[in-house]
Amino acid sequence: MADRETDLAANIAGSFAAIDPARWEMLAGQSDPFLRYSFLSLLESSASVGPGTGWAPMPIFVERDGRPIAAAPAFLKWHSQGEYVFDHGWADAWMRAGGEYYPKLQVAVPFTPCVGARLLGNDRDALLATLETVVRQNQLSSGHITFLREEECTAAEARGWLRREGIQFHWFNRGYRSFEDFLDALASRKRKAIRRERRQAVEGLEIVERRGAEIAPADWDAMWHFYQDTGARKWGQPYLSRAFFEQAGAAMGESALLFLALDNGRPIAGALNLVGGDTLYGRYWGAIDDRPFLHFELSYYRAIDFACRHGLACIQAGAQGEHKLARGYEPVVTPSVHFLPNPSFRSAVNEFLKRERTLVRQEVAVAREMLPYRSDSGS
Repeated sequence: MADRETDLAANIAGSFAAIDPARWEMLAGQSDPFLRYSFLSLLESSASVGPGTGWAPMPIFVERDGRPIAAAPAFLKWHSQGEYVFDHGWADAWMRAGGEYYPKLQVAVPFTPCVGARLLGNDRDALLATLETVVRQNQLSSGHITFLREEECTAAEARGWLRREGIQFHWFNRGYRSFEDFLDALASRKRKAIRRERRQAVEGLEIVERRGAEIAPADWDAMWHFYQDTGARKWGQPYLSRAFFEQAGAAMGESALLFLALDNGRPIAGALNLVGGDTLYGRYWGAIDDRPFLHFELSYYRAIDFACRHGLACIQAGAQGEHKLARGYEPVVTPSVHFLPNPSFRSAVNEFLKRERTLVRQEVAVAREMLPYRSDSGS
């Protein structure tokens, strides 16, 4: 696909394995572990995405004079699973009207509801135009970009993409150098409750922190079993394959951070995180033994402690979870944008999104009133 007037060309690959890692990394950088070539190609090599999964990788590059200037982690999707921005109602409405909603174009990091860059490089407008052309030329129902940054959302809205908003709960480092610094910012009652939870969570257990090469194959195997149990209960079947966990250590390197709870040396629970440039991303939690408050200890409190010790600015702890409020995680609006070329369909979805955004903003306002911080803490 080429534009003679602007001397731009768009190239669409059939897999991440088919692209030059250096060309991708030049645009994606290293600060976001989910955008690294090693992570995206791991999803593919482990068969977590690809044939039979409903996620067909099609990374898109925009080039000028043969040099990549923009790129997007794009996929052709045959369902709406693993996205965390739910459009099942849209799909049902489109199909009731006689259309085929799938496949659709999805720009996202699969199975990863973490906010980050999605329009890589320095020409967002050309990249958005390319995505629109892909949708139109292939007669797709829609194109979607999920969990993108606010400035990217603004660029897409300027081209007529529809904005959708959701809620997550992120933790922000207000200059804390230790977990005790963080606790000092909380109201006394909340501070005491967290200390009590932490004591009960670790009673009779050993909690270990392992990063990068410290994570042994046996640790990855234990985390697979934890993830498999949680995934089966939440989604019916886990999204990530066992091969993903077998290959994860080599692919993720020092970005991988694991908190494990050991009972007489036997792992009974774990939380897997990825460390970014200034953000800690909490991803997968699981347990084979139900212990009070252990989820909060491994997934939230240990993450806060690590972020304080390493000077990280933020923790993104994934989707959902109003219970995070009491642990100091703050409500934030997470945007997505949607390209719907059919005018009638677009109009109907737009009206729905207007109402939904009002409700989301109201929910955020209510949630902020529930934060545990002292009024003079500055949080």
